[in-house]
Amino acid sequence: MSKSLNLFAGATVGVGLMLTAAYNFADRNVTAFPEKSRVLGALPAPIPEPEAPVQVAEAAPASEGILVSAAHADEASAGLRFGLGREALPEEIAAWNVDVSPDGTGLPDGSGDAIDGEPLFEENCAVCHGSFAEGVDNWPKLAGGDGTLADEDPLKTVGSYWPYLSTVFDYVHRSMPFGNAQSLSADETYAIVAYILYSNDMIDDDFVLSRDSWTEVEMGNADGFIIDDRAETEYAQWRTEPCMENCKETVEITMRATVLDVTPDEEGAEEAPAEMDHSPAVATAAPVEEAAAEPAAEAPVAAAAAPAALDAELVAAGEKVFKKCKACHQVGDGAKNKTGPQLNAIVGRAIGGVDGFKYSSAMAEHGGVWDEAALAAFLAKPKDYIKGTKMAFAGLRKDDDITAVIEYLKSTAP
Repeated sequence: MSKSLNLFAGATVGVGLMLTAAYNFADRNVTAFPEKSRVLGALPAPIPEPEAPVQVAEAAPASEGILVSAAHADEASAGLRFGLGREALPEEIAAWNVDVSPDGTGLPDGSGDAIDGEPLFEENCAVCHGSFAEGVDNWPKLAGGDGTLADEDPLKTVGSYWPYLSTVFDYVHRSMPFGNAQSLSADETYAIVAYILYSNDMIDDDFVLSRDSWTEVEMGNADGFIIDDRAETEYAQWRTEPCMENCKETVEITMRATVLDVTPDEEGAEEAPAEMDHSPAVATAAPVEEAAAEPAAEAPVAAAAAPAALDAELVAAGEKVFKKCKACHQVGDGAKNKTGPQLNAIVGRAIGGVDGFKYSSAMAEHGGVWDEAALAAFLAKPKDYIKGTKMAFAGLRKDDDITAVIEYLKSTAP
């Protein structure tokens, strides 16, 4: 025991000597702040001298050592300036102040349309978002999804979900293209945003988007969001004392959670019973006579018919809509296969029937003829009509556009 006490006493004396030396060293070397703090590095503009003398923090008295009381710290920090930094210049503030409000406040000068925006989108955006804003792999889809917000798996795009056009412009201008943000000029941003709107059938390709035409664009989900007013309308009723009077004497179980699909399909149907027999039932299936398989009928070959007179106005409208297809398809004299096959005389042609073009297996094996009904169904929802097609285009949403494009394609027949 005595040996342990001796060791403890020696250690205590050693620690005390070290603390005393540290205290004396700090006491001798603590000095007051200089009258003017050093400026670290050259500043772009000189710091104006303040009208009142700069207050500096004084060192703690030697008798107090390096530990300053809370009272001294508060007094020293009041009105303290260190002379660091400067006021931001107007051009520096403007470089960061690029946000845009829903009413167009904050929009820069400039303009652009979808015609100019298409090559810009292809160059800067298509690698992630696809040539038609349909999305590549898991990158976001920017077009399509109209009418899907109530579905179990809604497609939220600029056209189907975003309520404000300002969000589109602000995001593209501030953060895109990926890896090279804020490299687009104002005109380029207007043009790319116009192409995104055009891909959602929200504007025509020659609509010039600018500060002046901003409010003419109607977003598809502009009325889909509401102001969160729960603080005024709901919170009060949840912050009162709960009612503990006139409570029910008994509680009855009226339904089991394991019973599913008990809602009647028709009006007037009887309600499901409160108690149900959950014992497993033995299913008895009546024998089903398997129908003999009939040989598949050969696809009818379209009979050559005298061409009907074309509607010139509808052809012109279809040519305008067909601009959405030109990135992959050609028509007219000298048309060649590109990403997609050439479409001359497609009406009445066998599906997957262009020589020299490598179709997907789904398209090549589909069979049938591109009559007007088949074209209309395919142009509306390509991936639904021929599952497995390589065509990335999401489809035309407007029936009038589909009719016009078919009329235009009919005009390409020799």
